[in-house]
Amino acid sequence: MTGPETPLLLSYLNGQRDHVLGILDGLDDDQLRRPVLPSGWSCLSLVHHLAEDVERFWFQGVVAGLREAQGSDDEPDGWQVPEGVSPSSVLDLYRTRVAESNRIIAATPFGTPPAWTPPYFPNPHRDLTQTMLHVLTETSCHAGHLDAVRELIDGRRWLVL
Repeated sequence: MTGPETPLLLSYLNGQRDHVLGILDGLDDDQLRRPVLPSGWSCLSLVHHLAEDVERFWFQGVVAGLREAQGSDDEPDGWQVPEGVSPSSVLDLYRTRVAESNRIIAATPFGTPPAWTPPYFPNPHRDLTQTMLHVLTETSCHAGHLDAVRELIDGRRWLVL
């Protein structure tokens, strides 16, 4: 890794990724699939979104420029868990996407501009730092969503002393 900020940003990002998985620990398949809020998403669909629309899109698509990770109009919505996919498969997919993202981060010099910029983004990221900060912010926000939903499901709260 290059840049003194990379290990620090990565440690915070990994902490939020661990939070996402940790707050779901102990939920059964029905609890993971059940929408709790009026918007209709489930814990499982949120993790699928993080795997496909956040980790895959931003690090494989934007940072590394891999065309197949950039998405298309005919690609399914990342919030939709494909029929027949088990909760453990979705959680494993997230872990796999995180590992792939970390490999890309480790191989990318810190100030490197994106290999691809989505044409529909009004304010494109200028370098790896901004992409990592964006993903950290989005992952943290969704970890908070999962905190609230988990508390509604069974009363469990994350990091309560």
